Amino acid sequence: MSERPSLSIIVPALDEAAGIAAALQSLAGLRRRGAEVIVVDGGSADDTLAQAAPLADRTLRSARGRAVQMNAGARAAGADVLLFLHADTRLSDDADTRIHDALADGRHVWGRFDVRIEGRAALLPVIAWAMNRRSRLTGIATGDQAIFVTRRAYDRVGGFTPQVLMEDIALSRRLKTLSRPACLHQRVTTAGRRWDENGALRTIILMWTLRLAYVCGVSPARLARWYGQGYDKTR
Repeated sequence: MSERPSLSIIVPALDEAAGIAAALQSLAGLRRRGAEVIVVDGGSADDTLAQAAPLADRTLRSARGRAVQMNAGARAAGADVLLFLHADTRLSDDADTRIHDALADGRHVWGRFDVRIEGRAALLPVIAWAMNRRSRLTGIATGDQAIFVTRRAYDRVGGFTPQVLMEDIALSRRLKTLSRPACLHQRVTTAGRRWDENGALRTIILMWTLRLAYVCGVSPARLARWYGQGYDKTR
């Protein structure tokens, strides 16, 4: 890009060939308005990178692990504001404007969107409501909510801790020392595949168990073994 991008959108990916093209095509309007899109592949066995290359400003390879991949993308990013976007999450067309407005007055140095979960399970609207409500009360954001942060704040807290699970919670905790998050009511849409494939109630119980264990000091490596490698493909 010849000019400094207005926003850097960093997409970690692993074996996302089935959906990466559609995900990146949904960002075309944001790119036309000055955002850059960086896809960081963690060692896909399929043609994720080949499909991503024509639809992104940069494609990178890194070691596997969402935190590691997002840090690699941040190092390559050219904008003063970073947005970390899961490959199965869709932004609104005016997400860039919403982000810049939220950060404009300097009271917030980071934030996230409300989330809507798309899938078959009847409980998904309730799960999304609970996620959004909990996030507002605690000031903790999840990766599904499309975390955004100023470059200065990201660098100040040292980026993502290179751990295999709960990297979004760890980052949120550190960013909270700088400011409360801007909790935008604008929704992003994320795929409910883990709830659909594994059962909504079972997944809720698992995620709350993992979160409670993390708060109690259980290591992310041990939590990842509980979570199950392959349950989330970008881990």
